[in-house]
Amino acid sequence: MSKSSLDYCILDDRSNVLDQGKTGNDVKSIKSLLSKIKKMKIQLSQVLFSFENTGIYSLPLTIFLAENNCCFAELPALEIKKSKGITRGKSDRTDAKDIALYSLRYQDKIVLSTAPELNILELKLLFAEREKITQAIKIFGSTSENQNFVPRSVFKTVTEINRKTLIQLKKTLKKIEEKINGIIEADDKLREQKKLLVSVPGIGDVTALYLILATKGFSSFQTWRKFACYSGVAPFEHSSGTSIRGKTRVSHLADKKMKSLLHLVALNAVRCDAELKEYYTKKKNEGKHTLVVINNIKCKIISRAFAVINRNSPFVNTYKFAS
Repeated sequence: MSKSSLDYCILDDRSNVLDQGKTGNDVKSIKSLLSKIKKMKIQLSQVLFSFENTGIYSLPLTIFLAENNCCFAELPALEIKKSKGITRGKSDRTDAKDIALYSLRYQDKIVLSTAPELNILELKLLFAEREKITQAIKIFGSTSENQNFVPRSVFKTVTEINRKTLIQLKKTLKKIEEKINGIIEADDKLREQKKLLVSVPGIGDVTALYLILATKGFSSFQTWRKFACYSGVAPFEHSSGTSIRGKTRVSHLADKKMKSLLHLVALNAVRCDAELKEYYTKKKNEGKHTLVVINNIKCKIISRAFAVINRNSPFVNTYKFAS
């Protein structure tokens, strides 16, 4: 999948190449490709469409296949690359065949994908714009640090420009947040999910929104443990034979934005939640490293988030009833 084109390879159940080529990455070209498959006397209901998840570039194909009730799977590029073994060279044509071979070999393990809901897609784009605006405000806000270190006449040349820029950026940020809140309030499911998530101590509006986006409305992860792995907070063993006994550690393969938000949530939860505060103090007194304890709290928060969604009821702090 690329911006303007997509390379395809059609295999039968014996790994024989039935057809291979290139077509445009637009609705018209994708429709022509499906018509070509039908002319080959292949039923679309018997075809598994597999492709790399390339973000917005793979979105037209995702939506078209979903609208036509086709079975498809968006596969992580790294997963396909690791399965290829030792290779030399690279081209889009060979990559298309590798994806087809991978899908045929591991078809029993592949989980079918679904097209994102329009509300989720719109929120994802708005959240990305919000991140850009927030970062820009921080950058332009740092101009004030020059005030006491450069001559006043020099600083004055940028003061007014900087002030107007910050005002405009903050207005834009407010409009984006109003739009985000409007979409959530207009959707009963999203509104209820956000309400449940913010009931968990430490989770605020931004984290609740990103949790909804990362899980596609809590539909793409079956358990909180799988999401913890996706977020990069699940510990894994590192050992080999009798000589290598490394410490358990988290993987760098993670949603870094989700991981950073969870870190802030964990720090906030330790301050405002008595149960987690006691847990933090207990583990620190046992000699546990601070980051290990914070990581454990991240896992607890994820489990709480999934619990309130699965139960469809707000978080209840039962700790205060403990004797």
